Amino acid sequence: MGNTVNTTESIISAYIQAYNVIEQEIAGLTEQQVRWKSSPTSWSVTEVLAHLVDHSIVVSFRIREILAGSQVKLPAFDQDAWVAGQKANEEHVSKLIAIAHGLVQYNSGLLERLDEQEWNKTGINFKGETVSLSAILPAFVAHVQHHVNQIQRIKQEAAGKQVL
Repeated sequence: MGNTVNTTESIISAYIQAYNVIEQEIAGLTEQQVRWKSSPTSWSVTEVLAHLVDHSIVVSFRIREILAGSQVKLPAFDQDAWVAGQKANEEHVSKLIAIAHGLVQYNSGLLERLDEQEWNKTGINFKGETVSLSAILPAFVAHVQHHVNQIQRIKQEAAGKQVL
């Protein structure tokens, strides 16, 4: 049991820390820089952050559906349509970061209350695959890291265009 507790604690810790890396990446960027897009169909840094907040909302719902023992498929979402539909590039980055941290804090409090049996609960994802609650958070952290890499690429491209 002790090893499971340590694993669970490390999963929650990685989840809590996920957005800190994003904050480090965007520190010092101007409003123009975080809204810059290399093309009309590419995402800006702001839109990447809005997507991550959307993803946090969906993950929050998935966690609760699994814990409730729901038999319905866990929700998916059309990330491009969500970002475009909410005019995400017009949002303030500081607000997005605050919301992201708030969702993580809210979820981490819930996750810290779970026992091993609850961590092993499962749901069915939109692809029809069985996923455990314990697998959702590492996947979320990896997803955030993927978008950290995307932000780095956006910054490099912007620097090449002398936006940064």
